[in-house]
Amino acid sequence: MTAASSASRRPRPKHSRLAWLALLLVAVATLAVIAIPVYLIMPFKSQTPRALDISFQLKRWSPSATALGLLATVALTIYLWRCCRWFKRTVLVLLIALAALLTWLARQNHFEWMFHPLPAAAFAKVDDATFVTDTDQVMTITVNDEAVAYPIRQMAYHHVVEDTVGGVPIAATY
Repeated sequence: MTAASSASRRPRPKHSRLAWLALLLVAVATLAVIAIPVYLIMPFKSQTPRALDISFQLKRWSPSATALGLLATVALTIYLWRCCRWFKRTVLVLLIALAALLTWLARQNHFEWMFHPLPAAAFAKVDDATFVTDTDQVMTITVNDEAVAYPIRQMAYHHVVEDTVGGVPIAATY
């Protein structure tokens, strides 16, 4: 090795492999905190009480976990930056962008993005509701002597309908 080539070579941080491994683990962990609840609470998929509990716990922790992940990613990037070539620096910038995106997503209610609330519910009298069979399950509510029924088949897709029953605004969910 010549003196010129060793002078142009940047000094490698003492624990760079460990830092890269830590970056990978932080990226996987922050992605998991966001992705697992989305996977477990997918529309039209069977959901267990345990899966819902896990999803809501991760959703509760995700703002703090992703913020810590972003801070760790920035700190590790600063540690690794000066020794890296352009392609590794590109990876570092992309990891920061991913951590920032996940930090933003943790503060969104992405569960609402998966479900499509019924924007303008249309109702039919019982005799006119030919799209509901006698064997269909329905959710019913009665308020002030006014009764309405929401077919489960339709609620399974929309999950939420806003309505006024007996003069009282309600939100029916399934």
